[in-house]
Amino acid sequence: MVAILEFGPFRLDADAGILFRGAEPTPLGQRAVLLLALLVRRAGEPVSKDALIEAAWPAQAIEDSNLTVQIAAVRRTLADASGEAQWIETLPRRGYRYVGPAVMESAKDQSSEPSLALPDRPSIAVLPFANLSGDAEQDYFADGMVDDIITGLSRINWLFVIARNSTFTYRGRAVDVKQVGRELGVRYVLEGSVRKTGGNVRITGQLIDASTGIHVWAERYDRQSEDIFALQDDVAMSVVGAIAPSLRRAEINRVKRKRPESPDAYDLVLRAQPDVDSGMPEQVIQALVLLERAIALEPSYALAHGNAAMCHHCLFLRAGLQEASRAASIKHARSAIAHGQDDALALTLAGFSIGMDGHDRYAAFTALDAALTISPSSALTYILGSVMLGWGGDADRAIEWSERGMRLSPFDSWAFAAFDAQAMGHFHRGRFEEACRAAYRSVQANPRHSITHVQLAAALAKLGRLQEARAAAARALELHPTFRYGRQFQGVNCDPALAASLGEALRAAGLPE
Repeated sequence: MVAILEFGPFRLDADAGILFRGAEPTPLGQRAVLLLALLVRRAGEPVSKDALIEAAWPAQAIEDSNLTVQIAAVRRTLADASGEAQWIETLPRRGYRYVGPAVMESAKDQSSEPSLALPDRPSIAVLPFANLSGDAEQDYFADGMVDDIITGLSRINWLFVIARNSTFTYRGRAVDVKQVGRELGVRYVLEGSVRKTGGNVRITGQLIDASTGIHVWAERYDRQSEDIFALQDDVAMSVVGAIAPSLRRAEINRVKRKRPESPDAYDLVLRAQPDVDSGMPEQVIQALVLLERAIALEPSYALAHGNAAMCHHCLFLRAGLQEASRAASIKHARSAIAHGQDDALALTLAGFSIGMDGHDRYAAFTALDAALTISPSSALTYILGSVMLGWGGDADRAIEWSERGMRLSPFDSWAFAAFDAQAMGHFHRGRFEEACRAAYRSVQANPRHSITHVQLAAALAKLGRLQEARAAAARALELHPTFRYGRQFQGVNCDPALAASLGEALRAAGLPE
């Protein structure tokens, strides 16, 4: 039996890690739910900071500020959803106390149904979205949204997606996501709701690891609904674009915990992924060890080749512009394309390497267009494409593609590259204030990547802020001591007009040619 805590308009399922207001889930994260559960269970009693930290961060040493942030999130969610401000009292130097409405505790049965075996790749079921509009005729809108999301997820070839006919058997039922995971044999469950009033639509979605009940992702979308079908497409694309990188991060964390003695090629690629995405030479060298093992196990593994191409691209641009690194990048990219005609991610990585290192942008965008045909919501395809467009001098498309990529995946690990592309695009168009803002966002997203500081130095120099520009240039050289902007421009085949303008600014900032 699993306890359900009910208080005021809320229902807290601590086992599933979800706080509901009525039938609608709130976007409250897992640690915040654990803190709220402890406070509610001990309603009216002081709960020490130590007890709360142990509940949400067991056996971890963290700063009190982490607790403060999570408590603030709980208060904000409770107040926003209920209109009442007084839920949790701060007890100075002692802790916190729940002071809200009386708490009732009920129980729910855990299913004893046997579990289906999980597939050998990430697996997901998309449940029917709850129609909270109070109008049964709006069910078609919620169903259409779910159909579009299932279709979009089904285009991701590394993801196992349960068909609509199976997931729609849960319509109108109060479900436990852990039970759904067991019954359908999936690791992840996406659930959500739609509230349509007049011309406004609010869609909420949350992705849960069914094996643990932990939230992987949650988001809320507020839209106008003049064109219902365009709205369905827009939200479905946004949901799929956000879920894909969230799922990959969740899988990487799972494999890290798994630590098998003899990992297979898929696990090796997942283990390598964070180091590939870092763009740091010392880390991609570590990633290549794992990727080479994966390729030895499975020579036709397109994604392993695509990631290896990205590693060699990093080494080419950031570790001396060695011809051997460039050649290896192109070789692995060609293998990724040859073996990955159905793999959007492999095609994206391969296209980027061929465009940046092989200077063949026609072939690069052929690969990227193929990736978008397979998976139209691939945020990384737009982000990496925007970088190539930026260096190629196509300023307007660079900005357009980067903004589209960020719309699909607002917290992407490659966000810094999208902001770099925006900075280049605005710089090329003479909009130096906008270029500076984008460059600052790029630095914030990845302060260890030298090119982010290079873009910032150029924009600041054009604005006449030379002292700040020189500080940014010094940071770029600290991160990349051998950086020479002339060699960088040659390495990426920079558009001549952009190279001339950037070079003038970087020279003023003190960077060597």
